[in-house]
Amino acid sequence: MSIHLLKEIELLKKKLLSLGVLVSKTLHLAIQSIEKQDAELADKIEEDDDIVDQMEVEIEEDCLKILALHQPVAIDLRFVITVLKINNDLERIADLAVNIAKKGKHISRAENFVMPIDFRGLCRIVEKMLDEGIACLVQMDVNTAKNICLSDNQVDKIHKSSYELVRNAILKDPQNYDSYINCLSISGHLERIGDQATNIAEDVCYMVVGKIIRHKKF
Repeated sequence: MSIHLLKEIELLKKKLLSLGVLVSKTLHLAIQSIEKQDAELADKIEEDDDIVDQMEVEIEEDCLKILALHQPVAIDLRFVITVLKINNDLERIADLAVNIAKKGKHISRAENFVMPIDFRGLCRIVEKMLDEGIACLVQMDVNTAKNICLSDNQVDKIHKSSYELVRNAILKDPQNYDSYINCLSISGHLERIGDQATNIAEDVCYMVVGKIIRHKKF
C-alpha cells in the first residue's frame, strides 16, 4: 500500500467514525424526545440531519475517488466497500431518528395520553447495537459484530409484541387513534434501526474475514 493511499484510508476512517458519533447522538436525542415528549429536541434533530446528509455525500465521494485513483485490492478494497455500505446505513439511521422525533412531536400534542408501549427497553437495545457496531468497526471485532446480529432477534420480538398493545389501547381509547398509530410507527422505526445496525455488523465481518454472513444463523 502506498503512503498516500494509507493516509486517505485513515482519513476516511476518521470521517466515518465522526459520522457514526453524530448519528448515535441523533438517535439518543430522538429517544429522549419521545421519552420526555420534548418538541424542541425534535427540532434540533432535524437540524443535525442536514449535517449528516452532507457528511454522507462527502464520504461517498472520497470512497469513489480512492477506488478510481488507487484501485485498492484485498483488505483495502474490502474496507472501502464496507465504508460505502456503512455510510449509507448510518444516513438511513439518522433519517429514521428524524421520523421518530416527528412522531413524538405529534404524540406530545395529545392531552392526557398514556403511551401503550414502554419504549425504554427497546430503545436501550437499539442504541447499544448501534454504538457497538461503530466500536467493532474501529476494533475490527468480529465476535461483537456477531452478537449484534443476535440482538436483532430480540428487537424483532419486542416490536412484534407492540401490535397487540396498540390494538388494545385503541379499543379502550379510540379518540387517540392517531397517537397510538404513531407509537406503533416509532416501534417500527426502532426495529428498522436495529436492522441497519445489524447491517453494519455484517459489513464489519465482511471487511475483516472477507466472507458475507447475511442470512446466516449464529
